[in-house]
Amino acid sequence: MARAAALAASLEAVLGSRSNANRVFEILEPLAAQEEEEDIVSAGRTCSRLFGALLERRELFVGPLPAQDAALADRYSAEDKYKIWMRHRYQDCVGCLGELMGHDAFQVKELSLCTLMKFVELEAQYPLIKIEWKGTLTFPFDLLKVVVDGLLPVNENASLLISRFQEYMDYDDVRYFVMKAVTANIGQVMQKTKERPLPFYQQNVFSLISPINMPNKESDMVKFMVKQENREELKMSKLQAHRQVFQKMWLAFLKHKLPTGLYKKVLVILHDSVLPYMNEPTLMMDFLTVAYGIGGAISLLALNGLFILIHQHNLEYPDFYKKLYSLLDPSIYHVKYRARFFHLTDLFLSSSHLPAYLVAAFIKRLSRLALTAPPESLLMIIPFICNLFRRHPACRVLVHRPGGPADMSEDPYIMEEEEPSESRALESSLWEIQSLQNHYHPDVAKAAAVLNQSLSEMEDDISGLLELSGYELFDKEVKKKAADVPLEFEQVRGLFGKKNDIFAEHFSLD
Repeated sequence: MARAAALAASLEAVLGSRSNANRVFEILEPLAAQEEEEDIVSAGRTCSRLFGALLERRELFVGPLPAQDAALADRYSAEDKYKIWMRHRYQDCVGCLGELMGHDAFQVKELSLCTLMKFVELEAQYPLIKIEWKGTLTFPFDLLKVVVDGLLPVNENASLLISRFQEYMDYDDVRYFVMKAVTANIGQVMQKTKERPLPFYQQNVFSLISPINMPNKESDMVKFMVKQENREELKMSKLQAHRQVFQKMWLAFLKHKLPTGLYKKVLVILHDSVLPYMNEPTLMMDFLTVAYGIGGAISLLALNGLFILIHQHNLEYPDFYKKLYSLLDPSIYHVKYRARFFHLTDLFLSSSHLPAYLVAAFIKRLSRLALTAPPESLLMIIPFICNLFRRHPACRVLVHRPGGPADMSEDPYIMEEEEPSESRALESSLWEIQSLQNHYHPDVAKAAAVLNQSLSEMEDDISGLLELSGYELFDKEVKKKAADVPLEFEQVRGLFGKKNDIFAEHFSLD
């Protein structure tokens, strides 16, 4: 309380008379010393009130800031000397607040962030940039860069502080300059790492840039922090310029090697939140190619992005389906991303213009792998295969082939072949699905028996089956009501049949 009272007295003295200007050091000292958390918070709030008032009263020097020693020259008036000196104190305050964004206590971090953003708003209203001609950009970019640098520490997770900052990203000009600042920050930090991933830093960058909501059209850009004249002539008011900065930021982020977990997070949002807002989406080709080479779920998610580039942006990628085919291995029926895998595979195989040999290869490999799949996966994959037959009638020869192979030993299909066109799938038959008609689980046997009949034209809706789990399947069986089952065609008359009647005659009370 004593510290707070002393700070309040210093604040009143500095604002009350310029002769007390030196007492500003009493306010800045607890910030620079980084002593007790409570003292830092009190000093931060006092600085906010002090420099907020000085900005509003236009008592800070406007224009390129001279060095303190140069300000002592006779060519500056006493008024300018005071303003230059106080502007330097303001710079000291900003520097301290930038450092305090890395403090251990979240309260201190949050206070520093909010105070700096208050200064950004005030500088937007009362620019410290000298307006020399009409249309001079007055946004306080250097101050915002201090904030962005503080949000992206290298050695700790700053997601909580970043989430606190997101409210400011609603301003179109703030979002534009944040993207420029992030791009510059990535260049400064990552060039020192020699391609070594920085997990905390890269996660912080992702946390900051992934929630960015880009405008869909120029008329949506109406919320600006800086009330700028002739705004329509400035780059930041153009949708094309926003997309260019957005694209540059993402390309700067993704050109460096990421931690494995971050690849998944990026790829999950890429098709919805990034590609549609880039001026040249095909520039993501290199990143997607690298991501595919990692394998597993990351490869699948990368293929999703490549599929969009192929279909929507005419990208040439001849090995797309070969790569998708290579992802089909025994693990696909067991992994946690099974639902997404089959949702995307269904999308990739939705075109009726795909050649029959290619679709037949997918059907055969899925059927062969189904022999070792759990029941919950089988209840999804059998309707999936039926839908492929509906889209590609030429593949029905696999079902209706008289005298076709009855087991693996007679099957001409080459499971190990990486090239679908060389797998000889169209020469085979679906003996695997026929084998599943004898499956121990009655629902699987019933589903497999559908191929014995002519398929309806309407495709099966598999969306509800994609995430079916073994627990749900077991729970469904347990809750089934058992019907009365007749065990004998003649009603039993007693525990021992006729002997029971003889026993009753001998010991009758009659």
